[in-house]
Amino acid sequence: MAISDEPQLLRNGSILLRRRPSATSVNGLFDSSSTVEGESSGEELVKDSSSSDDSVSGDQNIDGNPDQNRVNDISAIQFTYRPSVPAHRRIKESPLSSDNIFRQLQSHAGLFNLCIVVLVAVNSRLIIENIMKYGWLIKTGFWFSSKSLRDWPLFMCCLSLAIFPLAAFIVEKLAQQKCIYEPIAVLLHIIISATAILYPVLVILRSDSAFVSGVTLMLLSCIVWLKLVSYAHTNYDLRALANSIEKGEALPSTLNIDYPYDVSFKSLTYFMVAPTLCYQPRYPRTPFIRKGWVLRQFIKLIIFTGVMGFIIEQYINPIVQNSQHPFKGNLLYAIERVLKLSIPNLYVWLCMFYCFFHLWLNILAELLRFGDREFYKDWWNARTLEEYWRMWNMPVHKWMIRHLYFPCLRSGIPKGAAVLIAFMVSALFHELCIAVPCHIFKLWAFSGIMFQVPLVLITNYLQNKFSNSMVGNMFFWFTFCILGQPMCVLLYYHDLMNRKSKLDQS
Repeated sequence: MAISDEPQLLRNGSILLRRRPSATSVNGLFDSSSTVEGESSGEELVKDSSSSDDSVSGDQNIDGNPDQNRVNDISAIQFTYRPSVPAHRRIKESPLSSDNIFRQLQSHAGLFNLCIVVLVAVNSRLIIENIMKYGWLIKTGFWFSSKSLRDWPLFMCCLSLAIFPLAAFIVEKLAQQKCIYEPIAVLLHIIISATAILYPVLVILRSDSAFVSGVTLMLLSCIVWLKLVSYAHTNYDLRALANSIEKGEALPSTLNIDYPYDVSFKSLTYFMVAPTLCYQPRYPRTPFIRKGWVLRQFIKLIIFTGVMGFIIEQYINPIVQNSQHPFKGNLLYAIERVLKLSIPNLYVWLCMFYCFFHLWLNILAELLRFGDREFYKDWWNARTLEEYWRMWNMPVHKWMIRHLYFPCLRSGIPKGAAVLIAFMVSALFHELCIAVPCHIFKLWAFSGIMFQVPLVLITNYLQNKFSNSMVGNMFFWFTFCILGQPMCVLLYYHDLMNRKSKLDQS
């Protein structure tokens, strides 16, 4: 039946407004898009009400008569969208309110696109301004120069690091065959691991090598040290469990061991090249290698490494070279330098994270068919600094939990002291990786990591007080982008320049 031109009275005296749910334009009065949009708005008004409050009914009229359809459309406009129809029927939050912004149903793709456009526009202007001011600073010897020949001692030291895993394997094999006592095996492992970290330090300090070469060697030596500790600690525990089984002792039901105690050179070799710091005789493996995927990731690695080098040479170096020592110059000038350095430094750090933790570790895992590829979590959503340290570097976090934190708890050390010990170990390795290549020991990196401890307490307090993920996350990004890395870069650079000037004068 057609929709009448007048509203109908119900038995209780209320008015029933009738309309067509879909209208079609006729004679240019309404086009299809505007009609559908208008009706959808009207339908939203109806949907906002509860199911029992059906103030609008939609009797459809499928009629091929254009004149009748036009009458029906006008009738729908006259009665469905009258001023008496309620426009507000339920409680709603604004799309950008704190209760609505983080819901999965709320899309912010448009704002994300706006941020991308702004970043492109701002950084394009900075690139043009930088080139106009400094010119093209990328030199032909950026990737390799004759000065790199000075780094041969470091390269030979890097190759000789393979001796220490071999020595650890020999010790474990002797311990498995019970040719040496357990305390002697532990002592030999301590000597091997300590030598693996001290030997590269001595080589770097006695060589006039490039900073990048020194950092690379120190990172490799630290990785070898962490792997050796895990290898010795895990085999020590497996050996203890095997001895308990031999003696017929009852083991807890919660203990889950998927592999027997066995010292294999093949498993050690795989562990030393695998993208993990925690040793176990067997790992989850993928069925095959995706060669095309590896090639695409490798191309991305080359591109982002070039971008990182471009930012360092073209932006960070001029800013740092034209700055003063942040603790010895004008305070406002130091703040301006730190803020100006924070953005390119953040870009470099993000490129480094993407290149190493995502591209390189996934490439290595694919080539070795290593299955567990959770090398990081969504640390960018960290609400506290404690969450950030738990999520941004999963290989180190798992090593800390397995070989440091829980052993401290099992030894009766309080939880807070165990966390402090973990931060101290992390700070020590950060200091080694930066101070040794710079030949500067002022504990800037160590102090920066230990400064995270009170910041962890502050961010935990803010998170508990406000119960809002935005507060802790914003505080994390502020300390991460401004107070942390840019300040350390300026401090180490100026100390390095002072050291070189003193050497030149002498």
